[in-house]
Amino acid sequence: MAAQLGGQVSVVDRDGLGGSTVLTDCVPSKTLIATSDLMTGVEGAPELGLRSASQVSADLSAVNARVKRLALAQSTDIARRLDRDGITVVRGTARLEGGGVVVAQTDDGEQRIEADVVLVATGAHPRVVPTARPDGERILTWEQVYDLSELPSHLVVVGSGVTGAEFAGAYHALGSEVTLVSSRDQVLPGEDSDAAGVLEEVFKRRGMHVLSRSRMASVERQGDGVLVTLTDGRTVQGSHCLLALGSIPNSEGLGLAEAGVETGDGGFVTVDKVSRTSAPGVYAAGDCTGVLMLASVAAMQGRIAMAHALGDAVRPLDLRQVVSNVFTAPEIATVGYGQKAVDDGEIDAECVMLELSGNPRAKMDGVRDGFVKLFARSGSGIVVGGVVVAPRASELVHALSLAVSCSLTVDQVAQAFTVYPSMTGSVAEAARRLHKRT
Repeated sequence: MAAQLGGQVSVVDRDGLGGSTVLTDCVPSKTLIATSDLMTGVEGAPELGLRSASQVSADLSAVNARVKRLALAQSTDIARRLDRDGITVVRGTARLEGGGVVVAQTDDGEQRIEADVVLVATGAHPRVVPTARPDGERILTWEQVYDLSELPSHLVVVGSGVTGAEFAGAYHALGSEVTLVSSRDQVLPGEDSDAAGVLEEVFKRRGMHVLSRSRMASVERQGDGVLVTLTDGRTVQGSHCLLALGSIPNSEGLGLAEAGVETGDGGFVTVDKVSRTSAPGVYAAGDCTGVLMLASVAAMQGRIAMAHALGDAVRPLDLRQVVSNVFTAPEIATVGYGQKAVDDGEIDAECVMLELSGNPRAKMDGVRDGFVKLFARSGSGIVVGGVVVAPRASELVHALSLAVSCSLTVDQVAQAFTVYPSMTGSVAEAARRLHKRT
């Protein structure tokens, strides 16, 4: 974006172009999940009249080799684009010295870079605790699972947020016995409660062990396995343990305080809606800000920062228009205001929820879990939010995203043609249910 607007750009890169999103987080995990989705589809094959599906099994070594290959290919594509756009890439680490100076520590020594604008986009890393130290073999963070050559016989996943739920679902579909340790009453505590309820029911029906209201006290290696001890004294034995305990921003050692950049709780860089920090000329984007840990939000923050810094038209970040997705089976996609905001009186909105069990395409595909939920302002009927729980919900939610971002009414959504039969028909039908006679 900065180069497109005429800026001379240098990138200081430590771990590889694309960062954790491309190399250790989003791209690898979703590539792994793509394979697990096929396995989930195979489970339902008998209902569709296919009888040889039970012979399919996952070769984790081959799966992880593909994961790493695709991540590297994506990083290489980014490198080609930077080169094409005339962007200088400096391999090393960097710190701020104030006054628009970045000092990069490279293999060839220090390199000082004078800059009018600095964008801090250093990401985050998995949180660990002293009582559960990853060893990269049996006790793992989500960045380390791609070195496994054999499928865990029993994977204990600690943490039932998005990362924990995604990996728990993926490994269970690939063939592992999975125990999910959840400290809350329900998995995915930050998501729509109805959606989380559907997913938890699906997990249990498929044979996953979900331990609700359970907190991990410690994880220790025991030979070729692990022992997870809970705070109430119960223990869970498994072959491997995956820690999904949240993220820590990569904000240490950057010289932020010395440069006048304020950080908040947990070390996250404080930014406004156009990605400015408290230091003149210094912007920040992505997981290091803790605004909303999504690759799409990070990219938008960066684009907004460069547009603001270089004098282009700027539309400040509006979190109410952010689309997010949980890549489980079924997927959970959300946009705009949700049920909690309505229940708390944050917005006056009406809601309709349609189960996918009534959708003809869902019946044909053997889909029985999921729903479409639509929120619209009382009176005007303007769509302000939505939830889709379905296979490929990440694709289906785009219609609701357009409706929210363009302030469409339920009538406008309902009057747009949908294919019959299709899952999107449920989106239009939900909108029709919210129609008010004029």
